[in-house]
Amino acid sequence: MGSIITLSIVQSALELGFIYALVALALFISFSILNIADLSTDGCFTLGCAVCASVTLAGHPILGLFAAMAAGVCSGFVTAFLQTKMGIQSILAGIIVNTGLYTINIAVMGFASNMNLFNCESVFTWAKTAIGGTWYKLIVAALIVIIVGVLISFFLNTRLGLSIRATGDNPDMVRASSINTSAMITIGLCVANALTGLSGGLLAQYQKSCDINLGTGMVTIALASLIIGESIIGKGGMLQRVTGVILGSCLYRFIVAVALRLNVPAECLKLVSAIIVAVAIAFPYLKKQMNFYRQKRAAKAQNQIYVQEIMKNDSEGGER
Repeated sequence: MGSIITLSIVQSALELGFIYALVALALFISFSILNIADLSTDGCFTLGCAVCASVTLAGHPILGLFAAMAAGVCSGFVTAFLQTKMGIQSILAGIIVNTGLYTINIAVMGFASNMNLFNCESVFTWAKTAIGGTWYKLIVAALIVIIVGVLISFFLNTRLGLSIRATGDNPDMVRASSINTSAMITIGLCVANALTGLSGGLLAQYQKSCDINLGTGMVTIALASLIIGESIIGKGGMLQRVTGVILGSCLYRFIVAVALRLNVPAECLKLVSAIIVAVAIAFPYLKKQMNFYRQKRAAKAQNQIYVQEIMKNDSEGGER
């Protein structure tokens, strides 16, 4: 086991786990809070990656991250507009935006399928100069995600955040309270997609490249991280739930890293991801069914004891 799990594997899993945790937090807002299945995540992630790579190539790494977030906001706004103003269902709106983003992404990349940033400075190269050692990437990624996680927890506990949460729980009640549900959905999706864009931008600077197919399967990865985190932490305060999402993302990347270490072919990683998601989704149900089965067995055993006592009393009474 020690040869499978090494310090470098743990370090790499944590680095990628923190970066992808931003996408999981985005899905936490859209899926868990707003109860909306936003399928534009794949295209939005690539959009953030492409925009950040383009701005970073121009010599502005920090601006590239903010530009990636701004691009994510635009993607979220279009998705929300299709839902709230055009009457399109959330799933279809996400598919439409995701399809359209492919052309936009490749246009941002100069109609090339990939870009490289090997000769460019980034927040990670700056951190290497300032911090040194081998943990600088993890420190940068963890610091950004911790700040974002605290801000998200604070935001969702403000009056506006509570209105967004109420919109996901009971939109009819929110409308009766004279709150504009369309505005709440728009704000929520814009914030969520901003996090997705930031994650894509960070990944572009982390791996010093951008590919047009980079965001494929991102919804699956984020969903797995989200459900794993909720299964570990459970329900609680907003900061606790956000922490669970981040831990779930790191654990998911750790599972993937172990799978790679066990020589699972790279082309099978999507299948591994699907299995992880299926197990994570089914785990609460299976746990509930297991508890029910145990209670049923205990009740059956108790009933048998009760029947045996009755039969014993009857036989003793007959002997008398």
